[in-house]
Amino acid sequence: MSQLTWQKSSYSTGGQGECVEVAADAAGLVHLRESDRPEQSAITTSTALAALLDAIKSNRLSPR
Repeated sequence: MSQLTWQKSSYSTGGQGECVEVAADAAGLVHLRESDRPEQSAITTSTALAALLDAIKSNRLSPR
């Protein structure tokens, strides 16, 4: 896999290891990771990520 360029979320706290980072690969897939565990990442499509973020913002997620 080619090297990804990671970007921290603007909502992440600075300097405390609580940063969500995102990167897009050449195929257009979105990679998400927690900055204190850079070896682990979740991979999704931009459409699925947009739907998740929309559900979070709209408070449509139900607790388990």
